[in-house]
Amino acid sequence: MYNWFRRHPTVADASWATLLFLLCALAIAADWGNNDLARNASQTLVTVVLSAMLVIRRKRPDLAVWVGIGIGLAQAAFGLTVDLADVALLVLAYTAAAFAHIWTSRIALLAGLAAGPLAWLRFYSQSIHSESNTPAGNHWVDVFMCVVFSTPFLLCWVLGRLTRIRRAYYVELEDRAARLERERDNQAKIAVAAERARIARELHDVVAHNVSVMIVQADGASFVMDSSPEQAKQALATIAGTGRQALEEMRRLLGLLRSADSGGEYVPQPGVEQLPELLEQVRNAGLPVAFQVEGEPRELPRGVELTAYRIVQEALTNARKHGGPRAAATVRIRFDDRGLDVLVEDDGRGASAELARDGGQDGFGHGLIGMRERVGMVGGTLAAGPRRQRRLPDRRQAAAQAHPLPAAGARAARRTRPRSYPGP
Repeated sequence: MYNWFRRHPTVADASWATLLFLLCALAIAADWGNNDLARNASQTLVTVVLSAMLVIRRKRPDLAVWVGIGIGLAQAAFGLTVDLADVALLVLAYTAAAFAHIWTSRIALLAGLAAGPLAWLRFYSQSIHSESNTPAGNHWVDVFMCVVFSTPFLLCWVLGRLTRIRRAYYVELEDRAARLERERDNQAKIAVAAERARIARELHDVVAHNVSVMIVQADGASFVMDSSPEQAKQALATIAGTGRQALEEMRRLLGLLRSADSGGEYVPQPGVEQLPELLEQVRNAGLPVAFQVEGEPRELPRGVELTAYRIVQEALTNARKHGGPRAAATVRIRFDDRGLDVLVEDDGRGASAELARDGGQDGFGHGLIGMRERVGMVGGTLAAGPRRQRRLPDRRQAAAQAHPLPAAGARAARRTRPRSYPGP
């Protein structure tokens, strides 16, 4: 029943107002013969109005408080006897502090503090002094009784203020919990999107490179099947090896989606040390590639090495797809104390201008987008374009440069540098 009344506060207020009205009506009826008609009528009117204010005090707190203040002033002005119905004024003092606007609450506090002196001086002071044979000018007694009469109003107002503060605190807690829940959901969505983008880049690199090699080898095998069976057999072997490598890469990517306990059975991510194997695979696919290493090779953060490997893989894939039958490429790796430079260039004919404007060479613009994302994640920069349109910047002025070249007559260079940890 208590919880039901908590959910229906107006019904609870109406119940208390009805109980107060019935008690006041019984008191008025019992004293009906001792009072005149005007007094009985005024008491009945005050009881009805105050009971009605108790019913609407939550929905219209300001109106209820102002009506209560008016009734109190009318009682003091016209000498209406204070009776049981005035208990509603204490409830309205609580209502003013708990539900009404701030100025209504402050005025109700002042009215409550003034109610004690007005009631004492208006109704009780002279009679008490005459009965106790104390002089009417005894100010200490008057001050003490005024404080006593004002104390109930002050206590009710303070209780209402505490209720308001507690309610505001609960609202703030609920709002904070809702914000934290929204932020948690947003962070989860961001993490999911970042993970999807990372897996998409890995899938693109693996699928685009290995499938293009398999297509080229399959076309070559079908072309020389009759004239040179040995070459066709070699091409088929290359297709099988490339397919197995692609399968291993796919299994490794799927292992990233599993728990950490099951991730140990997959091979580590490729790095700079695996570049010779990648270049050999590209040469077997029909693209001559020269490889040069400058500086003293050293171990770099795995993110930097994986980025370098994927950049070279994507650049050579674009060169093989769009460079033409007589294209050749060069890959140059340079180690220094600031990071890693990667230069990839080819002399092929290049892709169409439309694909170049799309930002990538795979027909959908994902190649260069993925490369820029990878380079940005490790604190480097990337630039790509034809040699006749771009000039490589001075390495002394650029902390990191990356120029993978996906088109003919293009030159690409890249520097990757870890953002949060320096090289050894």
